[in-house]
Amino acid sequence: MSHSKNTTGIGPVRAAMRKITTPFDEMRDWWGRAPGWVRWTVYGLVIVAALLAPSDSVGAFMSPESDWATILFYPIGVFVLLAIGLNVVVGQAGLLDLGFVAFFAIGGYVMAVIGTELGWNFWEIIVVAVLISSLSGIILGAPTLRLRGDYLAIVTLGFGEIVRLVAQNTDAIGGPRGINSIPHPPDMSDIEIIPDLQPFTYGVIDPRPYYYLLVALCVLVIIFARRLEKSRVGRAWAAIREDEDAAEIMGVPTFRFKLLAFAIGAAIGGATGTVFAAKMISIVPNNFPFILSATILAAVVLGGSGNLPGVILGAFLVGWLPERFRGFEDYRVLLFGGVLVLMMIVRPQGLLPSRQRSAEFAEGSGMGGMGAEVATPTAKAEVSSR
Repeated sequence: MSHSKNTTGIGPVRAAMRKITTPFDEMRDWWGRAPGWVRWTVYGLVIVAALLAPSDSVGAFMSPESDWATILFYPIGVFVLLAIGLNVVVGQAGLLDLGFVAFFAIGGYVMAVIGTELGWNFWEIIVVAVLISSLSGIILGAPTLRLRGDYLAIVTLGFGEIVRLVAQNTDAIGGPRGINSIPHPPDMSDIEIIPDLQPFTYGVIDPRPYYYLLVALCVLVIIFARRLEKSRVGRAWAAIREDEDAAEIMGVPTFRFKLLAFAIGAAIGGATGTVFAAKMISIVPNNFPFILSATILAAVVLGGSGNLPGVILGAFLVGWLPERFRGFEDYRVLLFGGVLVLMMIVRPQGLLPSRQRSAEFAEGSGMGGMGAEVATPTAKAEVSSR
């Protein structure tokens, strides 16, 4: 009896959500059939839209109570790039990582320490930060990736807190005061595309050059992630995500590929932290709390874990919506949290999941090692009707 009451209450909400998300599914199916020239045209238009996004006319609607260009850099741009990195670990390899903020912090502190102590160039530092962050991912993964599910989540959560606490208690890197006077990226030219905008001149006031730097980094990372997804590595990750035991029996070196996923995700997080530190000039350990890891994970799951367009959409919404409704003050966070909970109840596969991920949810392996092993009859019916 209680079960029927619960399903009756959720049914209308699920039907309304289906009406909202059906256009997303139809768009996904159309995209799968689209010829190459259409795809490249859309890619070009998306990049142009991203470059034009910081304009004041767009900001008047998107963020009337805050500086839109600043929000585009952080939280939106940073969240998108972090979500793409975390998607490699969670979405493609099916590993639950609750300490992803640690690699973001490592990249930021590498930029801060080398930039202030050694005076290296930003472009040199970002290479070092990527390598150190990737090595940190290997160091974390080597002893822990034998674990699965909740146990792996607990270890990664602890790693994220260890990094933050070490930074807070190490005087050599500023302790709780952090590090100040972090250098900007070097100006590459005095080119002025539109009045009062020099996209390669990095200063204190204008956040737009840093946003364009994030856009360029996002394009490179997306190309890299898509190439990986279509490669032998991506197929191995998909096999591990769906059934790790079966993948290992079939000859997939699961440990090696999981370690690779951690290293690549960590490298992307470290690169993001480097750009973040260069823009902020000053960083402190409290810039890297656990809640940031949870927020990025929520963005990945909300958009559609494993599907890059969905992950980008989820990160954009998670970064933008609380700022757009800043007028509600403290209630905006409560409302946003309620929307996330409702979303996970009525559409756990996310706003824009791939067709493969939808099928995995129907079979009960939708989140890989993340614990979503039991599929509901409604989910099966939804997938079979597509």
